[in-house]
Amino acid sequence: MHWVQKREAHWARLEALIAACRGRDVRALSTADLRELAQLYRQTAADLATARADPSSTRLAAYLNQLLGRAHNLVYAGSRRERGGVRGFYAKTFPRTFRDTWRYTATATAILLVGAIAGVVLAITAPGFERFVLGGEMLDTIERREMWTHSILPMKPLASAGITANNISVSILVYASGILGGLGTALLLAMNGLLLGVVGTICHDAGMSLALWSFVAPHGTLELPAIFIAGGAGLLVGQSLIVASDRPRLECLVDAARLSLRLFGGVIPMLVVAGLIEGFVSPTALAPAAKFTIGASMATLLALYLGWAGRTHAGLAAPPTTRSVP
Repeated sequence: MHWVQKREAHWARLEALIAACRGRDVRALSTADLRELAQLYRQTAADLATARADPSSTRLAAYLNQLLGRAHNLVYAGSRRERGGVRGFYAKTFPRTFRDTWRYTATATAILLVGAIAGVVLAITAPGFERFVLGGEMLDTIERREMWTHSILPMKPLASAGITANNISVSILVYASGILGGLGTALLLAMNGLLLGVVGTICHDAGMSLALWSFVAPHGTLELPAIFIAGGAGLLVGQSLIVASDRPRLECLVDAARLSLRLFGGVIPMLVVAGLIEGFVSPTALAPAAKFTIGASMATLLALYLGWAGRTHAGLAAPPTTRSVP
């Protein structure tokens, strides 16, 4: 197409400006180059809209989408860091990044749910499997119809700190395992789901479903989404390693790492709050209805935050923090 030939030089120039910033951000550019970067960014956005309107320009649209995403990080990220800091990150950057990458989190959620279903099926159809997964001591506690969480009560502050540290460690492992092409992340998510399914089934058979889920509800509505998001960040990294791209693999990985770190960074406060609730609220004798109400409130607040924080005053989503990684 004639317009493509005319625009190729501009795209090549934008590529060169992006390459000049690699590892140094926009401070590596002169004032004139900065103005040119902003102008080329706007022009490329218009080119992308044109390419998307043409069904025969799918590959060109994919290329421009990636190019625009890389340029966006340079054009907007610096000013956000300077003005927003930590507050700006949690008020805008994290929820926007979550919305831009929600498919990865949804995939992580689906993997854990498949593992949970497998745990239920195996616990029902394979006698002795639950002992292999849970161990004899925990099973003996359940058979006595006792919750294994009672030990938390006498040492709430210490238990809360330990729970938070453990949850953060698990989330880091789930995220970091994405470097194995996403397989490590998927395996850990599936195993956690398997454990959840087995525990749920055994407690149901022992008539302890209410005790179990009323314990899980207050903190689980933050803890589980945090693990899903960490898993989504790991899958994002994994995708950059296995999905074919016209860009160098290392470059794809670096961009994916930056994006996934913004995603994972939002997980830590969620786990801290979940740990406090699990240490001070979940194991108490509070009525199950009250615990479920707390859980529902946490879930609602989280959904509102992830769905609406960082949007423009007009109610529309702000420009995305990045585009597709590969």
